[in-house]
Amino acid sequence: MPDQLLQFDRHLFHFINHDLSNSFFDWLMPLMRNAKFWIPLYLFIIIFFIWVYKRRGLVIIVSLAMCVGFADFTSASMFKYFVKRDRPCRDAIVSSTVIARVPCGTGYSFPSTHATDHFAIAVFLCFICYKKWPWVMPLSLFWAALICFAQVYVGVHFPVDVLCGAIYGALVGWAFSLFCKRVQHAFNLSKNW
Repeated sequence: MPDQLLQFDRHLFHFINHDLSNSFFDWLMPLMRNAKFWIPLYLFIIIFFIWVYKRRGLVIIVSLAMCVGFADFTSASMFKYFVKRDRPCRDAIVSSTVIARVPCGTGYSFPSTHATDHFAIAVFLCFICYKKWPWVMPLSLFWAALICFAQVYVGVHFPVDVLCGAIYGALVGWAFSLFCKRVQHAFNLSKNW
């Protein structure tokens, strides 16, 4: 990474991790990045699509699961080990000043798998739902962005980690939404969508 971008990334990390510190964020942001906190939302999405759309809903949920699985595997098991960027808590320059609001975490920092996974979900839902429910787009993108912000705020990722994870996740979500629509079309499940 170019030195200027690296310095900007560290300064932006410090701004979010230190300068934006407040007791409300200290309480909220660890929750926002905790996957267990979002289990009710994930269950709602699964039940809603299967209940409302039956076989089409099942195709949507299976496609979404494949989307997240692909995003997660490639981010966590491939890209991180190729780039090998240390997390802020292990970075030689900033580790001594990080406000760690959650444990440091294992593995490398780039890209943020939380960002990749949640933007994959958000963008997938945007492309699947935008015609019938246009409000899903801003809500799901805000949700994914909030999780990205939380990753930096709690001290486990640099801003570039979450930005690149979000971009990659968005591309994966878009690609799997196209896959889902093609499967629905192939099995004549796409009418009245």
